[in-house]
Amino acid sequence: MTQTIAPRVRTLVLLLLAAACALLAGAGPASAHAALTGSDPREGAVVDKAPAQVSLTFSESVSMDDDSLRVLDPKGKRVDDGKPSGTGGTAYSVKLHAGLPDGTYTVTYQVVSADSHPVSGAYTFSVGAPSETSVTVSGQGAGGGFVGGLYGVGRYVSYAGFAVLVGGAAFVLACWPRGSGVRVVQRFVVSGWLSLTAATLLLLLLRGSYTGSGKVADVFDLGLLGDVLQTKAGAALVSRLLLLAAAALFIAVLFGAYDKREDEEKRDLTFGLAVGGSVVAVGLAATWAMSEHASVGLQAGLAMPVDVVHLIAVATWLGGLTALLVALYRGPADTPVPARAVSRFSRVAFGSVIALVVTGTYQSWRQLGSWTAFTDTRYGQLLLVKIGLVAVLVGVAYFSRRWTVQLAEATPAAAGVAAARRGEKGAGKASTKASANASAKTGTKASGNAKVAEKGSGTTKGSGTAKESGAAKGTGGSQRAAQLARQRAAVDAARQKRQRDADPNRFGLRRSVLAEAGIAVVLLVVTTVLTQTEPGRTEEEAKAAGTSSAGSSAPATGAVTLDMPFDTGSQNGKGVVRVELDPARVGANDLHLYVERPDGTAFDIPEVKVALTQKAKDIGPLPVAPDHITTGHWSASGVQIPMAGDWEVSVTVRTSDIDQVTISKNTQIG
Repeated sequence: MTQTIAPRVRTLVLLLLAAACALLAGAGPASAHAALTGSDPREGAVVDKAPAQVSLTFSESVSMDDDSLRVLDPKGKRVDDGKPSGTGGTAYSVKLHAGLPDGTYTVTYQVVSADSHPVSGAYTFSVGAPSETSVTVSGQGAGGGFVGGLYGVGRYVSYAGFAVLVGGAAFVLACWPRGSGVRVVQRFVVSGWLSLTAATLLLLLLRGSYTGSGKVADVFDLGLLGDVLQTKAGAALVSRLLLLAAAALFIAVLFGAYDKREDEEKRDLTFGLAVGGSVVAVGLAATWAMSEHASVGLQAGLAMPVDVVHLIAVATWLGGLTALLVALYRGPADTPVPARAVSRFSRVAFGSVIALVVTGTYQSWRQLGSWTAFTDTRYGQLLLVKIGLVAVLVGVAYFSRRWTVQLAEATPAAAGVAAARRGEKGAGKASTKASANASAKTGTKASGNAKVAEKGSGTTKGSGTAKESGAAKGTGGSQRAAQLARQRAAVDAARQKRQRDADPNRFGLRRSVLAEAGIAVVLLVVTTVLTQTEPGRTEEEAKAAGTSSAGSSAPATGAVTLDMPFDTGSQNGKGVVRVELDPARVGANDLHLYVERPDGTAFDIPEVKVALTQKAKDIGPLPVAPDHITTGHWSASGVQIPMAGDWEVSVTVRTSDIDQVTISKNTQIG
């Protein structure tokens, strides 16, 4: 029967590997998690006078250096002062040289978002009239190329190593303490530690080039490595390495002192190892939670511990499942996985699934923000795939649970049969021993008579030759006996393995656990891709800002249009405010304000207020009270702007009695 099993197992493994490779190939470089939601001048705008600065607004805070924000003239020459600065929250600007001639200018940016992912892009605006430009922007985004691909591989390996390390150790401690002495289980857990350590070192070395130039030569730049260590992502990777040193000590105790103790003594040490291992596992999971998605956005203080619980639940379930599979397929025949260990893991896995459902629901709400994001964003689509895989995995686990129950019920009967066989075998051995003793006594007596006869006729030389021959036979006999003992042990192990594999309950359990592990591999790949994908909430905000910006054309009279996304945190509290100032010059101006939902439809809100401030001259805020014209449209005429310069336009949006937010953006008044 085992010969017919092998092809099926190989086919299933190949299919699972193919699915995992397909997902890996489609993952691509890490997507940007901070989206550009606004710019001034905006993309494609034509202004009649060269602006004093270029401003960019992102969906979350970013980090940048002197080369992160560049403005190039039509010939490709840099026309900014190379000192970008933040103008508050998520807005950043760079000053331009005075007296710029007419033509088309290119704005390029490459920054690192607050959740550690690189963001890059470019757009153009024109002064006076559009012109030809010699500037070409590389099609490769931040985090791409060979370094980006290698960095992505490091991320996959690190997540897999974490799952194997934490899940394998938890399986031994909580489900199968005797598994600490099984060599294949030891190698499994140690391989998880080695994979996570190697991947962490790789990510640390690649980090500077990954978020910067993308050049392989920069991987070994010690100066760049020093800069990485000062970032949040670099600190998280260093912390992970320190925690892995503690994990190495934990593994040494688990497979050393713990394994050598008796069952009664193991109970005393199990509690200490469980506490220490839990602390290390939580610390390792926190290195991801404190530097990626959970660390930014809504409710970061709650999202980070929830993310830690989610990661540990994933590792306990998937890593423990793989450890069980390895023990079932590769474990020694004389130390099979007992039914009670499988039952214990079934309970642990059930608890992990409950934790995954609770924490996953919260994470979905936080990262998506709306039901439409499930189908309209890449993050939502991947999340639907993950939910489907979890559902299938739970379904397969149900069958594993049935096999476990049958195996547990069959074990006492099998034990009784084995005991009876041992009794019969023992009786047979006793009978054989009695016959041997009788034969030996008879033989001894005959031998004694022969020796008496030999005494009378033997010579001294003949006696010496007999002794030498007996010694040679003794040496050869011991070697032969050792060889026979090894052969008997091999035969016994093969017989035990055949008996174990012939058990239909154990065979069914192995097959269902193999299917679970295969689905788990694909699930882990999808989860890793999710961590590199722009959250649905951010993607929808960027789309809304882009739609509003594209829908408003820049008049040639010098009028300016400012698009500002807002979110008051309440239901129906998201949208985009568009402010138009015409002619955006000193003196009287017409102000039009439009409020739209993320899908572009106009809607009314209880209150909207506008204020103008010039911080450089300490002027303002100058309040503006626009009149409601129609749905989603407010207007004010004769708005007086006393002098030219950089003005901040602030809009206060109130969507309910208690929910309001103030958003602002800078614009140049001529």
